[in-house]
Parts: sequence; structure tokens; C-alpha cells
Amino acid sequence: MALRAGGRALRLLPGRLRAPAARLGSGGAAEAPEDAEVNTRKKTFTEVQTERLEQAERTVLIKCQSRLNEKKLLQYLSSHGKINSHFFFENRGIHALIEFSEKSSVASLQDVVRIPKAVEHHVIPFKSRLFTFTLKNPVAKTAEETPVHLSPQAHIPVNELIQKLHQADSISSQMYILLNEYQLTEENIKLRFLACSLVQDFARAYFPDSTVKPFGSSVNTFGKLGCDVDMFLDFHDTQEHAAKMKKGPFEMEYQMKRLASERLATQKILSVIGDCLDNFGPGCVSIQKILNARCPLVKFAHQPTGFQCDLSVSNSIAIRSSELLYIYGTLDPRVRALVFSLRCWARVHGLTNSIPGTWITNFSLTMMVMFFLQKRSPPIIPTLDQLKELADEKDKHIIGGYDCSFVSDLSKINPTKNTETLDELLCDFFEYFGNFDFRKNSLNLRRGKEVNKPESSPLYIWNPFEQDLNISKNVNQPQLEKFVAMARESAWILQKEDRTQRMINKEPWGLAALLIPFGKSNTNKMRRTKGMGSETIRSLLDSLKLSNASNLQKAVGK
Repeated sequence: MALRAGGRALRLLPGRLRAPAARLGSGGAAEAPEDAEVNTRKKTFTEVQTERLEQAERTVLIKCQSRLNEKKLLQYLSSHGKINSHFFFENRGIHALIEFSEKSSVASLQDVVRIPKAVEHHVIPFKSRLFTFTLKNPVAKTAEETPVHLSPQAHIPVNELIQKLHQADSISSQMYILLNEYQLTEENIKLRFLACSLVQDFARAYFPDSTVKPFGSSVNTFGKLGCDVDMFLDFHDTQEHAAKMKKGPFEMEYQMKRLASERLATQKILSVIGDCLDNFGPGCVSIQKILNARCPLVKFAHQPTGFQCDLSVSNSIAIRSSELLYIYGTLDPRVRALVFSLRCWARVHGLTNSIPGTWITNFSLTMMVMFFLQKRSPPIIPTLDQLKELADEKDKHIIGGYDCSFVSDLSKINPTKNTETLDELLCDFFEYFGNFDFRKNSLNLRRGKEVNKPESSPLYIWNPFEQDLNISKNVNQPQLEKFVAMARESAWILQKEDRTQRMINKEPWGLAALLIPFGKSNTNKMRRTKGMGSETIRSLLDSLKLSNASNLQKAVGK
């Protein structure tokens, strides 16, 4: 019997929303109080990844019967070693993630697990860390059975979120509520690292010293429940081992296959790993080998964890981008709350989309938020050049000729003196980009300045590391104009709404009012006693489109 978690309870503390008896940890999830006391300093990105990868290697995933006796299951598993942590979740049935204290406990369990009987289908005898647990002699429900708590693996729908936002007393509180509902949980993060570790088991059959690591939203503190898992096959540890070999009067090296280019090697490696997952990987389905892309990858669905996965090889610059965002997200809690709120706003209004196209991507929108926070007075986060100045020798990274160096130790970065509330920051973000001169200027996060656009793309955001690339090159003129129009309308709503009256009338207010598509719901039409009426606003928005909007054209160009 299972009990589904219906959201996460919160209590309101002065100036902040926190999960009860916990704080936000370095992985973007709630951190236990005892961990908070032990970890007096913020962990570096590398320390967090190393710790989680090691945890994943001591972890197994078990599919259970719907009528489950949790106590008996844990007692049985404990006979193989101490269990550090566990949780249950639902995905095509009830699953249990079990983290042992020792890796040897996994081997002990594997020694007693049997291979399924081939009744209807023949099986591939690969012994993974995915198991099925059943009782030999199932009995009727007993009094000792208690409901199993299921950890949520998806965020609540927007309409339910809006109802929760009604209960807040400020826009800042609303934004922390949204963050708490949408961010990756500790359990979900563990499940992501386990998915990588299971793929790594296959990769090591060919490359024993390789590792499979997550990057992007799974590790940069900005991941949302339900987002894909980006992972890469890393041979960096192998290269470091080669560099440590002692020099003497002779040298020994492996005989290896030699190919014409690194790209060709990457394609061959991914092709083999893709075939291996397709033919032998339990629960790995819908394998797509996209080997001719700019960054070759293998896409697949991992049914046991429920994730859509993208596997690439040694994506070093993407890892540096992940670490940079990790630093920004860890420095100040307002950063993540603002990003999550604006991403949700953008998705509601069709400004972003999970399908590639001409709209703004989540990554581009996140970088726009980072640039905006660099421009505050005083700045809330430092520029990339400022982080580079704090870097020491171990932080220096030159990748493909690009300087990707910046400090990794967060204690070296001075905290901001900016005390602005999220209420102010949200409204000012809309005002700032609603009046930004996109026709002339681009966003440079390395310098934290507006600079002249080097070419005519409607939206130009400099890649922080590959400075000759525009990360928003896909965005076309109509999509940029739509973004500016929505930003201006959102700023107007926040400035003009009668918050007290709307709270009395139990109508959406603040952030909640922005999460309802404009013009599609009567509850979103403001009771505007001053200024322009709703019909005038619609006329204004129409005038902002394409050639009929002289003000908008000045902002975004032709």
C-alpha cells in the first residue's frame, strides 16, 4: 500500500521560505540540519559531484509489489549491510532506491539474486543493480502493513501552484513557494546520479577507468522536477592517470586504435555504447544515435527511473557552464527563486518550449537573469571576469583554446551587499528587458556589460566561454518581440494591481496573476480603477507587434 506525497509542507520564516527543519543544500534540495552543522562551508561543485557519484555506486533500485511491507524489505536488505538511506517512488509501479554504506553490500546482494526464468521471453544475463522484489508466499493484508510514503518525482500543475500562492503574504514568499515546489528534491537528485551510474556500468565493460557524470540542470542548482538528464562519458580520470606515470629510462604505453579525429572517435564510442544499451540495458528503450550533430549524442528513455537521457562524450565546456551556474545559484538564495519564477512565467506564456525552435531557451533566459543580477547596484552576483581574478592555479582551465578559468572555492567570493527584495527584482527584471535596446546591444556576462552586437541576430547573448558564439542565435524577431511585450505587460500588472483588494476577493495577485495567460481568463483581468482599461491594454499589445510598434521596433530592431 502506498501513500503519494501531495506536495511539500512549508513554514514561513521572517524574510525566507524554508522547508521545515531543513535548509537548501548545495545540490538544490533540502539538506538535513545535522549536515548543515557539519558542513560549515559551502562545498565546491567538484566535491558535491564526487560525493554523489560515490553514493550512486553504493545504490540499487528495486521494483516492489504494490502491497509492500516496508519493514520486512528493509530487514532483508539490511542482512547484506547497513543502509544509509532509502525512499520509495512510483513509476510504472512502486520502486525503492536503497543506498548502502558500503559498496560490498551491493555485491553481497547480487550474489543471492537469481536470474529470471525464461517462460515467455529469453533474457540477456547482464547482472545490473536493478532488481525485482516479490514475496514467495504472499498473504492477505496484515495489521503491520503501513502506507509507504512516495517521494514526488514531478512538480504540481500550475493551477494547483496558483492556489498555493494565494496563501503567501508577499511576492517574495510566492517565489519561494514556487521554488520549493519545482526544484529537484534530494531523492530526485540521487535518482539522477543512479541513472548515470547504471549507464557507467555498461561503459566500463569497454573502458574500465571511465565515468559517466551528469551535467546541466541535474547539477547546476536550476533543475526542475521532470527535466531530462544530460550525462557525459568522461575519460579525464584516465588521462590524469597517464600523466602521473613515473618517468624512467623507458616508457610503456597501451596499443590502441588510432583514428583520424577526436570527433570520429566520439562517434564510434557512442555508437557502441548506444548499441549496448539498446541490446542489453534493462529498461533502456527508444535509443536514438544522433552522431552527426555538432555535439554527437545518444538519446534514450530509462524506464526504471523515468528519465529521458542524453549521453555525450567529454563535454568539458558544458561542465564548466554547469559549475558557473552552480556558483551563482549557491551564492544567494534570491538567484534561484528569481530564475525558477521567470522560467515558469515564460513557459505559461509560450515564450519557452521543450521542443527546439525559434523561441528563447531556458538556458538563454537563465543567462538573461544572471546578466540582470550582475547589473544591480550593488551587484548580486559577480561577473565571470571577476571570478577569473579570484582563480588560483588549480582553477585554470583552457579548453579548445578558450579560457574557462574561474574560482571554485565559494569562500573566496565576497557576499553581496545588495538587500533588494524579490518583489523589487521581479518587477525590475520586466522593466529592464521591456525597455532594453535589443537592436543595438548584446549581453556579455563575462564583463557584465551591455556591448554593441557583433552581428544582426535579434537577441545576442555571448557564450561565457566560447566568446565567438551567440547562445541565443536561434531566437527570431517575432519571438523576441513577444518576450518584450509580455515583460512590459507583466511590469504594468505588478505596478498597478490593487494587491489588498485582490487578496480580499481571493483573486490571483502578484506572481499568481502573472502565471495565467493574459487575455485568456476573466480572473486575470485587473480591476483597474486608474490608468488604462483592459481594452486599451489589448490595443497597446497589438500595437507592439511587428511593424505597427514604433517603440518596440526601437527596442528590438527590424
